[in-house]
Amino acid sequence: MQREEKHFEMTLDAVVQRLNDLKLAVLSMIQKLEMEYMDINWPTFLDNFAIISSHLTGLTKILAKEQCPPLRNRTVLPLLVSMDRDETLVNITEGRVPVFSHDIVPDYLRTRPDPITEQKMQQNEQKAANLTNDAAMKQVTQYNKVVSHVLDMVSKAREEWEIESSSRTGIQQTSSMADTQLLVATVGMGKGLQYKANYGPGPGPGMMVPPSIRGPTPPMGGPSMSPGNVQQQLGKAPSAVKTNIKSANQVHPFSR
Repeated sequence: MQREEKHFEMTLDAVVQRLNDLKLAVLSMIQKLEMEYMDINWPTFLDNFAIISSHLTGLTKILAKEQCPPLRNRTVLPLLVSMDRDETLVNITEGRVPVFSHDIVPDYLRTRPDPITEQKMQQNEQKAANLTNDAAMKQVTQYNKVVSHVLDMVSKAREEWEIESSSRTGIQQTSSMADTQLLVATVGMGKGLQYKANYGPGPGPGMMVPPSIRGPTPPMGGPSMSPGNVQQQLGKAPSAVKTNIKSANQVHPFSR
């Protein structure tokens, strides 16, 4: 009996040590993801994940040893259940469990799965036990076909993506320097713009009419230039200035 108790204590010490190492590895990985998410790369992430996996593998090996007594045969009973805050429990659990109450005991001291989960596991185990060898082989073959088909689809998509990425000579051009310069010249100096006068029923209130189409200012009390008159004036092409130079002998002599 004493030998079994000694093995049990040694096993618990090894499990606690491995759990502490696992906890530190998980905390380190979480810290890197939160603090160094801009600089972390994929190899570093895989290294941290490999450390966590090694700790889990070591924990599994410790529990699978023949010298390790089966922990499922052990019963854990709470010595004190209280609704008050326990500072010792807070220190042991690093602030995660402040109170050892009736609501927490079933979750933290549970040695068996939930009743619904346990029932589903029993149903699956019974179904697997009643399955014949031929039916199992057929299901495995069908499952392998589905997995192979999905793998072929993924491999084909990857090959197409690699071919497409390798065929690209560079970044596709999304702008034109000539168009940019033409746009700047048009906005800044009006290059390429054509002015087309659109004469309607007349300018609305508050609209300015350019001086070139405004026409002469009517005299005081005279008729104003309507839009129709403006259009007629613009329709007339300016005629060349004709000069009539008369000779001096055609001018009536000044009577003396």
